[in-house]
Amino acid sequence: MSKQRRWLAATLTAMAVTLLPGVASAAPSSLRWTPCHADVGPRFECAVAQVPLDYSQPRGATISIALTRLPATGPARRIGSLFLNPGGPGGSGVDYVLGAGPALYTDAVRARFDLVGFDPRGVMRSTPLRCFRSQDEWPQAPPIAFPLTFAEEQQWIATDRAIDRACLLHGGAIRDHMSTANGARDMDVLRSLVGDDKLTYAGVSYGSYLGVTYANLFPGKVRALVVDGVLDPIAWSTGRGFESAFVPFSTRLRSDAGAQATLNEFFRLCDAGGPRCAFAGGAAARFAALARRVRQTPIEIPIDDGTTETINYSTLISITLGAMYDSHQWEDLAGFLALLEGIGAGSRIAATVPRPAVPGPPRYTPPGANTRRGIELDYMNFIEAFPGVACSDSNNPRLYAAWSINGALADAQFGYFGRLWTWASSICAEWPGRDKDRYMGPFNAVTANPVLVVGNRFDPATRYEGALTVRGLLPRSALLTVEGWAHTSLFLSACADETIANYLIAVRTPAPGATCRQDVVPFAG
Repeated sequence: MSKQRRWLAATLTAMAVTLLPGVASAAPSSLRWTPCHADVGPRFECAVAQVPLDYSQPRGATISIALTRLPATGPARRIGSLFLNPGGPGGSGVDYVLGAGPALYTDAVRARFDLVGFDPRGVMRSTPLRCFRSQDEWPQAPPIAFPLTFAEEQQWIATDRAIDRACLLHGGAIRDHMSTANGARDMDVLRSLVGDDKLTYAGVSYGSYLGVTYANLFPGKVRALVVDGVLDPIAWSTGRGFESAFVPFSTRLRSDAGAQATLNEFFRLCDAGGPRCAFAGGAAARFAALARRVRQTPIEIPIDDGTTETINYSTLISITLGAMYDSHQWEDLAGFLALLEGIGAGSRIAATVPRPAVPGPPRYTPPGANTRRGIELDYMNFIEAFPGVACSDSNNPRLYAAWSINGALADAQFGYFGRLWTWASSICAEWPGRDKDRYMGPFNAVTANPVLVVGNRFDPATRYEGALTVRGLLPRSALLTVEGWAHTSLFLSACADETIANYLIAVRTPAPGATCRQDVVPFAG
């Protein structure tokens, strides 16, 4: 995501804030909110905070944290600020609020809270980890979503190492201070700056790990904290027993199993939908045959505009996973798979055929954002931001052979997505960054108020078991189960939205065993 930019002015005065045991930190005493550029709407406000680069040296160098807020629509009944994180790691909280803020949760939530998003340290508009002068210098990645053969693995590793070298030489000090723990410390400073005694927060996907980390570093500061699409924090950080020496963190999370379970539901519901699903009639067997075919010979799709697109095995699996993130895309996926199946002599595909999206970092780029004061974007640094956080947080094997072995084993055990999810973290094998202030557990602190844990039954990225794990770790926490098919509960279930809203407003958790259902069942007519 983005990089260098001019910042909004922020007033900086010394204020002691306890952030690490026995450590007082210099931090700004207030934020100066000014209107963001009109392109994003008149109600959005932007600001910048200064926080310590290194919380063990609170009077030392500082970095910038960029924020935006959507003020509460009912200021007379305002409770405070609701901090938001969209995941990643490397996702922009600023973009999240700019893009999704006006529709998040319920009218009541938007009336009672200022919605506040911030780009975590190292990410986009905040002081960024930037290892290249421009995106043109990024290493040329092989045209695959994950490697299958030894030769492809070597290409993949060469790309990793090119990024490693650039970040070692040019990453700067921020490279070694990007752990989630430091992001949580930043968030506590921001909580104080907006004038809230305790934190109200909702984080999805990786944002769940930020929330769980905050809850354990600052348990007495929790007012209401929602984690949705929940990562298993032990799998993410240390693993269990000695597995971190042999198993990458992205394999330990078992997202491959969650993705396969979700795909199996796609097959089941597609077949049940009959004529409402273009891929019905033995959908699982049809997909397996298509996967075998494209693995042997990639499909060249002729497009009516004169171009072609190559679908190899890895891109087929990646496109499929992208559709699993949002079951509203399943109709498009079914049509796309049926069209691929039918590619043969003389067949053509119109350029307008819906193609399911491949998942990526949540991002909203307003018109003119590269040049407008307050929301400048001139460099999308997700290629650096993801490892800057994830590799800092987690213990991983030090040999690439572990990714090769675990990817193959995961494919054999869990289906189509084992290699994809395993190789997603391969950059961590030789990542040059180290954050001595990271937090590696335990994750069982007693919080001032209960945490609300939300998990979809069929989530292809953060499987339901992660929610069960966190519910078991955090005393007094409550679990909301969503009977749905997507990554996180966002925009999936009015029941879930209302339950989360009631919790955020009244700090009232749902009853044990609480369950909500997805509003629209795929292919049900």
